[in-house]
Amino acid sequence: MTLKFWMIIGFIGQTFFSMRFLVQWIASEKAGKSIIPFSFWIFSLLGSSLLLSYAIYRKDPVFILGQAPNLFIYSRNIYLIKKKDVTN
Repeated sequence: MTLKFWMIIGFIGQTFFSMRFLVQWIASEKAGKSIIPFSFWIFSLLGSSLLLSYAIYRKDPVFILGQAPNLFIYSRNIYLIKKKDVTN
């Protein structure tokens, strides 16, 4: 695949990753307190997945090590939220 394709993947990943802060800020402002909406974790997982893909393509070990653990953390948070929803 071309460098241009991977740059687009990287930019989309960065956009998803940045969107999580925007949705968290808006949700907190609406609630009048700091909260983390479910969409925060979805944007985190999508952004981190795409950024990790881009980092692997670039063969950047620093970037890879920075993003790889996030996939577990974000997936685990989504699992815990969904698990709680099912049990309630």
